Amino acid sequence: ATISTAICTRDDIMIYLINQGVESALSFTIMESVRKGKGLKPEWEEAMREKDVPEWYIDSCKKISYMFPKAHAAAYVMMAYRIAYCKINYPLAYYAAYFGIRADAFSYELMCQGKEQLNFYINDYMRRKDSLSKKEQDTLKDMRIVQEMYARGFEFVPIDIYKAKASRFQIVDGKLMPPLSSIEGMGDKAAEAVEAASEQGPYLSRDDFRQRTKVSKTVIDLMNDLGLFGDIPESNQLSLFDF
Repeated sequence: ATISTAICTRDDIMIYLINQGVESALSFTIMESVRKGKGLKPEWEEAMREKDVPEWYIDSCKKISYMFPKAHAAAYVMMAYRIAYCKINYPLAYYAAYFGIRADAFSYELMCQGKEQLNFYINDYMRRKDSLSKKEQDTLKDMRIVQEMYARGFEFVPIDIYKAKASRFQIVDGKLMPPLSSIEGMGDKAAEAVEAASEQGPYLSRDDFRQRTKVSKTVIDLMNDLGLFGDIPESNQLSLFDF
């Protein structure tokens, strides 16, 4: 028989040895060594045998490579309970927090255009699953969470360049608004620049947007393709056809 880390934590070793009569300081020393996978010194084994500690217990202590601290185990259980509670009772807040903190490759273009388009990309990734890059693997993982969100009846609201935050998801009218940084090619600094510039007032044109934010033309073209500029014209210049 061996001690299982699933049912025995490091404190259990110390308490057991103390109850067997092993001196408290030595019990603590043995516990620290065992939990780190360093085993037992010969003199410790003799001290344990003198107090009638079973051979199977001594042998187990020599084989253990890591023991999970009881406080950590309790903390993880409490954290899991809280996460589950929020996921059930505050789903949008849960997804906003998850995507903002844990999602490594969240993409507005791939994931926020409706579940049919999302499923199209998931199927494409699955066909190529043996050759996906690390980034694509992360993207697929995030798409699975988005797929779950859609299945629960929740949706995204299109990014509003005047309201969207640089990197924080927002709950807007019962839906999630992704951050500016979820736009492909939009780095954190650029997203922060857009958020700051948008607070200064409306953009006269996409040229005005580029001058005020310094966002690259490639990203601006993508934003235009995604419909994020609405009726904002391309240039400040007027044409006779505008009258």
